[in-house]
Amino acid sequence: MTTTTLAVLVPLLPFLGSAAGLLLGRTAPGFVRPLAVLPTLTALVLAVLVAVRQGGHQAIDAATELTPTGSVPIELALHIDGFAALVAVLVGLVASCVQIYSTGYLRDDPRYPSYAALVSLFTSAMLLVVYSGDLIVLLVGWEIMGICSYFLVGHYWETPEARAASIKAFLVTKLGDVPFLIGLFALATDAGSFRITKVLGAVASGGIDHPTLIALLLLAGVAGKSALFPLHTWLPDAMAGPTPVSALIHAATMVAAGVYFIARLLPVFQASSAAMVVLAVMAAVTMAGSALAALAQDDIKRVLAYSTIGQLGYMAGALAVGDRGAAVFHLLSHGAFKALLFLAAGVIIHASGTNSLAAMSRMKDLRARVPDAYWTMTVALLALAAIPPFSGFFSKEAVLGAAEHVATGHTEHAPGAAGWIVLVAGLITAVLTAAYATRLWLLAFRGRGAEAPDHGRQPLTMTVTLWVLAVPSLAFGLAYGPLPGWFDGRDLTPVLTTSVLGTGLALVGGLVTYGAWRHTTALAASAPLGAVAAHPEADGGLVEAEAIASHAPAYGDVASAPDPADPGRLLLGPLHRHAAVGFHVDAVYTALFVRPVQAAAALVRFLDREVVDTYVRGAGALPRWLGAAVRRAQTGNVQTYVSALLAGTVVLVVAALLVATGA
Repeated sequence: MTTTTLAVLVPLLPFLGSAAGLLLGRTAPGFVRPLAVLPTLTALVLAVLVAVRQGGHQAIDAATELTPTGSVPIELALHIDGFAALVAVLVGLVASCVQIYSTGYLRDDPRYPSYAALVSLFTSAMLLVVYSGDLIVLLVGWEIMGICSYFLVGHYWETPEARAASIKAFLVTKLGDVPFLIGLFALATDAGSFRITKVLGAVASGGIDHPTLIALLLLAGVAGKSALFPLHTWLPDAMAGPTPVSALIHAATMVAAGVYFIARLLPVFQASSAAMVVLAVMAAVTMAGSALAALAQDDIKRVLAYSTIGQLGYMAGALAVGDRGAAVFHLLSHGAFKALLFLAAGVIIHASGTNSLAAMSRMKDLRARVPDAYWTMTVALLALAAIPPFSGFFSKEAVLGAAEHVATGHTEHAPGAAGWIVLVAGLITAVLTAAYATRLWLLAFRGRGAEAPDHGRQPLTMTVTLWVLAVPSLAFGLAYGPLPGWFDGRDLTPVLTTSVLGTGLALVGGLVTYGAWRHTTALAASAPLGAVAAHPEADGGLVEAEAIASHAPAYGDVASAPDPADPGRLLLGPLHRHAAVGFHVDAVYTALFVRPVQAAAALVRFLDREVVDTYVRGAGALPRWLGAAVRRAQTGNVQTYVSALLAGTVVLVVAALLVATGA
């Protein structure tokens, strides 16, 4: 079987599994789980074969033209280079783990058949984006992921949080997709083709007439899909969906699609220095702001959500300094340990029997209760904090090293300003990342919250996937040695300067957080547990309490006594109140966009009801009144008709005489 045939089957198999699962979900429920797991596992095996055959060498290209359009042609094309081959393996691995994990996590869910089918369709759409060699075909997968995320985030539609989160995710991403679509058409018009290879050829020959405008339009779509500032606000709220969905969205689909898109078309963005600086600023604000917000969150899934936003900022930063090898390397590394973090969090939630104990301040010493989640999450948090030799150290160091090269003028792939922006923000974020990772570990596994009821051991399918993902979280970072061909030949060996700085700052962040936790623990030991809950305004916890309450019942009951030993409050000080609510970005959007739109809608509704409907009702009432008047004259009495006839005749005669006399 040819490599092209294998590549076609990779996205096709999950799609067929999704269709079969939807058709047989009610009539043959026994086939639902095999149809969810086996096609995705087979796609993973085929993706590995495609990667082995591609070998990081020359890209594999194949295309066939669809129905002639009469203008710019649309082709069903494949373009598989080293990046595409590796990202497809990541998608297959994470999706397979999520499907296997979900068989245990959602084993009693009555809507599991539709859930599993949507996860398969989600996977198929991302694989289509990864392998596609035509921008329109890529757009198809891009939009399918958007609608799948809407349904999956809203899986628990009975809760208002899930309904609101699914609508918000859909609308915010669509807000970016509109300029994204315009940018795609503008790019294809300048290049004369939607084929990615031809577009890149046009960029190389200077055939793109409006590079800055096109790049900025495309960045809007990427910001929405990959949750970059300022369109990042949908991602934390999307935690209202099932935890395995969060793992899939954050690790291998949806948010990874935007970063991968820029990596695929990086020369288009490099053609505009202004666009690269804008991307660098977006990356810097995204990574630093989200890290501060993560340090103030109480819900474990929201911490991980803001963590994902921060790591996406690192990937965008690598692209802003023109190093797509470092960006994709971090995308792959992050995909493994972030999927592990979410699935381990799912084990913690599952152990409590309800999402209501996802608030870390209400957890108590879970190490003995969930040992598999404890050890594997520890590995993943060390990778997230970029502590050597875990994978996150090597991939994050590749980003910082690339930024340092651009900042010091050793390369001209991007403006020097972009290098400095990314480098400084990346180092600051390294401290904050280690701080919130340490805080999460301390509150989740050494907390002093309420004792949750014991719901027994977790299903084997859930714990096995944790250990499977722990392997790449620990060892994938070493891939910088044997896999340089897959990363454009980029030398990903850690740079001494940024390695020492990044690791040193991460250790400082972790140690300072641990010290703050010890201090708050000592203070809490001398005060009654629950004092903070009773008087949250004493340390700025009122805003956070309100934020948690806004997500009840999915994210915790504020009435229960939290653990007051939260180092985040001590570290952030007055900033904690603002960081807990995401620096009020949602409030700003509500004031600037939501309320004006609602006011305009109310005005239109008033005009429609009170003005337009008045004319419509009047147009209907006039014939009714005339009909009623005529109906009163139709009495059916012949004498009345004759009398009226005579009276009319007399009136006409008199009128004629008056006219004649006047003449």
